Amino acid sequence: MKKLIFCLLFSVLMIGSATAAPEAAASATGGFWSHFEGMNALTVVFASLCIFAIAYRFYGIFVANKVLRLDAGRQTPAVKYADGHDYVKTNKYVLFGHHFAAIAAAGPLVGPVLAAQFGFMPGALWILIGCVLGGAVHDMVVVFASVRHKGESLATIAEREIGPFTGSVAGFAVLFILILTLAGLSLACVSAMHNAPWSLFIVAITMPIAILMGLIMRYKKNNGVMLASIIGIALLVIGIISGHSLMQEDVLGWMFNWDKKTVSVAIPVYGFIASVLPVWFLLVPRDYLSTYLKIGTILMLALGIVFVQPDIMMHMFTPFDQGGGPVINGPVLPFIFITIACGAISGFHAIIGTGTTPKMIGNEKEILFVGYGAMLTEGFVAIMALIAACTMMPGDYFAINASPEAYQALLAAHPNFAVTDLPYYEEHIGLDLHGRTGGAVSLAVGMAHIFRNIPYMDHLVAYWYNFAVMFEAVFILTAVDAGTRVGRFFLQEMLGKVMPRFNDKEWLPGIVITSAVFTFLWGYLVYTGNISSIWPLFGLSNQLLAACALIVCTTLLLRLNRGKYTLAVAIPGIFMVVVTFWAGYLQVFDQYLPSNQTLLAVLGLIVMFLMIIVLAGAFRKWIQLMRIKTCVKDEYGEEVKALAVE
Repeated sequence: MKKLIFCLLFSVLMIGSATAAPEAAASATGGFWSHFEGMNALTVVFASLCIFAIAYRFYGIFVANKVLRLDAGRQTPAVKYADGHDYVKTNKYVLFGHHFAAIAAAGPLVGPVLAAQFGFMPGALWILIGCVLGGAVHDMVVVFASVRHKGESLATIAEREIGPFTGSVAGFAVLFILILTLAGLSLACVSAMHNAPWSLFIVAITMPIAILMGLIMRYKKNNGVMLASIIGIALLVIGIISGHSLMQEDVLGWMFNWDKKTVSVAIPVYGFIASVLPVWFLLVPRDYLSTYLKIGTILMLALGIVFVQPDIMMHMFTPFDQGGGPVINGPVLPFIFITIACGAISGFHAIIGTGTTPKMIGNEKEILFVGYGAMLTEGFVAIMALIAACTMMPGDYFAINASPEAYQALLAAHPNFAVTDLPYYEEHIGLDLHGRTGGAVSLAVGMAHIFRNIPYMDHLVAYWYNFAVMFEAVFILTAVDAGTRVGRFFLQEMLGKVMPRFNDKEWLPGIVITSAVFTFLWGYLVYTGNISSIWPLFGLSNQLLAACALIVCTTLLLRLNRGKYTLAVAIPGIFMVVVTFWAGYLQVFDQYLPSNQTLLAVLGLIVMFLMIIVLAGAFRKWIQLMRIKTCVKDEYGEEVKALAVE
């Protein structure tokens, strides 16, 4: 299967290399990769769709049937523990929308854009290979593990599969990482929405629309999902069109023209409300509605690429693959693996996959569609984001994503990286786009660059730019609401060990207290705006969590007597352990400490130390399980090496 995927990728890319644009910049590396310079973006889209379709049809089904052995006869937590609040059996298409919206935050948009510094090929290969063999497997197996453990968290799974001490350490590590993740994502959202009335207006109206959809789906049993979808999409389209004109005419612009501090308060308040209300009332329908916007925008971008057929203007490999780049200060190996997280493999998905999603799965067989399918969809989003950034001229890309000082130094060393089209976009958008680092602006400009080449669309450059910024903000917020709810679950579980009353998921004071505490922890970081202490650690901590989740789930599969099929999860898990600790070592000792960034170094070492404890406990448990030669039968008659509390 691996050979089939690789052959398909390279054969299609070789076809595309024949369409190389004569005006494309010369290869930075020469040799074999020079044949791919200036390939047509449509080729990449076609290759990606083929690979993801083959992966789902063959490898996804293989993992579902052979590795996990999904059983439709087992009652899922959504059915067995239905409470109408958190444990709610949900239509698989609605659940797909919620899960995809929750996992697909800023990562699949920003990460690939930043990784374009290394060139187009490193990011493309890591997204395609990492998503199929790592990320999608990771997402499916963590949902499976949680479904088999009453929908509980990763820390609880680690406690039951490995041991109490390991589970407690995993709980602290996950909580620590989740706080950093939500703060970093929210800060990116603050940067996108402050003083942007139209974007903020569209994001705001998704909330009442979602509540209406939730009520329809809850109380209209027959065709409720279809009716809610039609009404929700219609209202969203009306809001997008009317909102743009209202903001232009300043009818409501004064109401939604919020500064950074106001947005920094509003986002945690929203996260708190979404984590307290019943899951069917706001969170799930809003994520479901947002999915239409997300997938619709990506499909629009794909159709734009089909119509325009732009060329990849970025080098396949840039001169910065050995480090010293103006955007990412590190070599392509191993930094590509932590720069592109969501879209290839992401530990944040383990938090969602052992949080809200497993409490709503109605049938184990649906784990393939929801887990593996949603991750492949996110991988396609990441590819589209990479294409949007790489169809820009390289000089424009670096001028946007590098600080002014770093760009001037780059220009002195590489004069061919001068700006080309950027003055045109600055004039039509009305903003100075130089030095707007973080990925969001270059993604928006890249999308505007593609759409403006469609006939009669040239005068809508500002519209496309602002729409892309709003689109990214919606991506982020759908992860914030689900992540906050999962954080509340974590705190309830941890406090429940000391005060058993907190284990009651229906106890309102416990829900409010834990939600308020957790929201304050990450909301304070957002309000203070200290992104320099948060964002550099996001990639490292996120990928360490992915490695941890894969290792913990490998332990579960060994206990379930899956034999050699366990390697499908163990191999990507061990790979992520190696490359992430490699990147973490370089970050701490080659970047943070030499530049006297002591706080970043300490936080990075804490995360790695906690993960070492979890991994050591897991590896010790592996040895114990592999020494067991006789099996026992569980309550469903399946032969396993040992029984565990589920």
